[in-house]
Amino acid sequence: MRLRSKETYWLLKNGLISSYPSLRQDTTCDVLIIGGGITGSLMAYQLSKEGYKTVLVDKRDIGMGSTSATTAMIQYEIDEPLYSLIDKVGEHAAVDSYRAGVSVIDQLEMIVKSVNSDCSFTRKQSLFIAHSKKDLEWLIKEYETRKKFDFHVIWLTQDDLKTQFGVVGEGGILSKAGASMDAYRLTHDLLAFCIKNYRLSVYDHTAIEKVLYNPLSNIAFSDNKNTITCAKLIYASGYETHTIIKKKIVDLISTYAIVSEPLKIPAVMLNTLIWNTQDPYLYARTTSDNRILVGGGDVNFKNAIRRDRLLDQKELFLLESFQKLMPAIKIIPDFTWAGTFGVTKDALPYIGPHHDFPNTYFVLGFGGNGITFSTMAMSIISDAIKGESNKFLEYYRFNR
Repeated sequence: MRLRSKETYWLLKNGLISSYPSLRQDTTCDVLIIGGGITGSLMAYQLSKEGYKTVLVDKRDIGMGSTSATTAMIQYEIDEPLYSLIDKVGEHAAVDSYRAGVSVIDQLEMIVKSVNSDCSFTRKQSLFIAHSKKDLEWLIKEYETRKKFDFHVIWLTQDDLKTQFGVVGEGGILSKAGASMDAYRLTHDLLAFCIKNYRLSVYDHTAIEKVLYNPLSNIAFSDNKNTITCAKLIYASGYETHTIIKKKIVDLISTYAIVSEPLKIPAVMLNTLIWNTQDPYLYARTTSDNRILVGGGDVNFKNAIRRDRLLDQKELFLLESFQKLMPAIKIIPDFTWAGTFGVTKDALPYIGPHHDFPNTYFVLGFGGNGITFSTMAMSIISDAIKGESNKFLEYYRFNR
């Protein structure tokens, strides 16, 4: 599956950061990670730091799947509002998931500092806007629910949005917890750090064609006819993993993004992640080189050809939608691309073991909060391997 189309802003901005060998001999390890995006790199950082001999493989160049197409808005908010998530999964699972998302922002900042990554990690506030009067009632309910559970939020009126942010909307929730970064850069920086300091080996252009799942260890067979014998196997291959799990767990969605030419950006927008309630929702953030990134226009994924045919149409849609949202800022698109993501029945990820796959764990952070969920998975999977309890293994289990 092609997970993106056209060259994304992150690839052109960074170029080829690192290259890795393909696997050309049999090897053994404690942990094999399949997937070399931001999820796999975070798992490699966690487990190699804990002393596990770790091997990471990817069938592409590292970071060239969904990671190269992500808009990397780091938020604690989940695609499902807190009040309705409580109705779907219960108060504990919903509130704990939102609270963990707040903690992730601190955790990511510490990780970025620990590997000295030049990924432009920046803390930002998050502004969630009611796009229409019909959305205003439920967004107020969402605000009241977050206040009830002690999230630090402020309600902004229509006038507040206009005077403080230059935004057109019926009202909005301002949250202090948020961030943005270059996930493609962080992926490479994490792996380089772990290769240098821990027992991590990375192989790109290495596809795993078959796995033998055994009671004590698993054996993965690469397309180069080599084997990797591992005590534990972790699938961090995101939306492509649905091909090996029999039961349907995710619906695939095509999403679109544009990045503007550099411009003079109002200070308030430099510090704010902006998204609204329109369906599909629109979101915007700034980049470290004074561009504005706008995303949205989601449609059901059919195939990559059909997705890519919509690029020109979706570029115009995103441009016009942003101009309606922030009329005072005029942007000229410089980059446009499409990517693929997935949605689950309750907007929560699937993280943990699956009964069909012995000695194996999945980290499937579907939805708009993939990086948030992948960061949470670091400790979740670490606990699972050690046989320690973790409430999120229950919340994010398969067949829930």
